[in-house]
Amino acid sequence: MVAAVDERLPLPRLAPLALQHLLAGIAAPVSSVILIGTTLRLTTAQTASLLSATLVLCGIGALLQSLGVRALRVGARLPFLMLPGGAAVAIFLQIGKEYGAATASGSVLVAAVFLICVLPFYARVVRLFPPLVMGTTVVLIGINMIKVTAPMVASGPGAGFATLGVIAVLFLVLRGVWRQMAVLFGLAGGTLIALLLGTDIHLASGAPFALPDPFPYGAPHFDLLAAIPLLVFSLASLAEATGQTVLNSEAVGRTPDAGRDVPRIARADALVSLGAGVFGTSLMVTSAENIGIVQLTRVRSRFVTAGAGVLLVVCGLLTPLTRLLAAIPEPVVGAAGLVIYAVIAVLGFSMLSRVDLAHGSDSVVVALALVVGLLPVMTPELYAPLPSWAHTILGSGVAAGALAAVLLSLAFRHLGPKERADVTTDVTTQVTTDVTTGAGGPPTDGSR
Repeated sequence: MVAAVDERLPLPRLAPLALQHLLAGIAAPVSSVILIGTTLRLTTAQTASLLSATLVLCGIGALLQSLGVRALRVGARLPFLMLPGGAAVAIFLQIGKEYGAATASGSVLVAAVFLICVLPFYARVVRLFPPLVMGTTVVLIGINMIKVTAPMVASGPGAGFATLGVIAVLFLVLRGVWRQMAVLFGLAGGTLIALLLGTDIHLASGAPFALPDPFPYGAPHFDLLAAIPLLVFSLASLAEATGQTVLNSEAVGRTPDAGRDVPRIARADALVSLGAGVFGTSLMVTSAENIGIVQLTRVRSRFVTAGAGVLLVVCGLLTPLTRLLAAIPEPVVGAAGLVIYAVIAVLGFSMLSRVDLAHGSDSVVVALALVVGLLPVMTPELYAPLPSWAHTILGSGVAAGALAAVLLSLAFRHLGPKERADVTTDVTTQVTTDVTTGAGGPPTDGSR
C-alpha cells in the first residue's frame, strides 16, 4: 500500500491543489524581494530580475524538498515549500545597508557553505538555540528592521498609512489561504491608492520570458565579520527545521525522524542558498507555511508541493509579472515591511512566552541580551571609537544580541544557580512557530 505522502495524483486533481500551495507561499518571495529592491535602491529592472531569480529558486527548493535526491541525501521527501525567510531577509538587508549589496551576497554564500559544514554536528548545534535564545534573537531582528523600514513609509505617508489600513482590513475579513495573502493583496491595494494620489509608476521593458541575471551587484565580497549575523541565523535555522520536520511528518502520517530528515532539509536549503548568493537574494529556508493547507485538505502527497514548485519556476520566468510587481511604490513597500517585521517581533515574543520568565535566571538572560542588541539601534554611534572588528560585531544589534543570548544562556545554565529543571530546551516544541518565513505574514490558520 502506497503511503499518503507518496501518493501520485492525476493532473486534473493535482493542478488546483498545487495552485493552492502556490498562493499560500508566493507572498513571501514577492514581498521580500520588493523590500530588498527598495531598501537597496535597485532599479525596477534589477528588482524584476531579482524577483525572477527568487521565484525560480523557491520552485527548485520545493522540488528538492518534495522529491528529494536520495543519492546525495538532499531533501526530506515531505510536502515542503522553500521561501526567503523573513528573518534572513532582514539580516541580508542589514548587511547590505551597512557594508554594501556585494558583501550581503558574499555573506549568503559564506552562510550556505557554513551550514553544510556544521551539519555533522547537528545534534550539538540545536542545543545552543532553545526558545529563550531564539525568541530573543527574533525580537531583535524585528525591531532592527522596523527602524530600517520606517523611513520608507515617510517618503509618502499618505500611501503608506493607507496601505497599512488596507492590510489590517484584509486580515480582518479574509479567511484560510486567502488570509495568508493579506500582505500581497495589501501591496496591490496600496499601489492603487498611491496611483490615485498621483504617484508615478515606471515599468521596465523587456522580453516576455528571460532568465535572471547572476551577480547583480558585481563580484561578491567576502567579509567574515559582516557575515556573522547570517552565520548565527543559519545555525538557528536548524532548530526551526527540527520543529517543522516534526510538524510536517505528523501532518502526513509519517513517524518524525529529525536526526535523518533535518540534515537533508538543511542540505537542500544550503544548496539553494548558494544559488541565492549568486543571484543576489537572501538565504532560502524550508517553510512550514503550507502545512495548514495539508491539514485542511487532507491531501498529504508531496507531489502536490512539487507541482507548486513547477508553478513557482514558471512565474519566475514570466518577466511581465515580475516587472509589474517590481514597480510597486516605496511607501507601499515600506508599509508592508512594517507589518512583516512587526509580526516577526511578535513571533519572538510568542517564543519567549514558552519560557518561564517569572522565576530564575531566564529573565536576566533575556534582559541583558536585549540591552546588548538594542544599544546599536538606540545609539548607533556608541561603538564608533572601537576597532573595526569590534564595531562590526557589536554594532549589529542582531549579531550582538544573538551572541549575547547564546553565551549568557550557556553561562547561566552551567554556572548559575540550579533553581529548576530546564524544560524549555526541547526544540521539538517549536512546531507552532515559523519565524524563518515571517515574510509571508503572521500565522493565520493554526499551521505555525
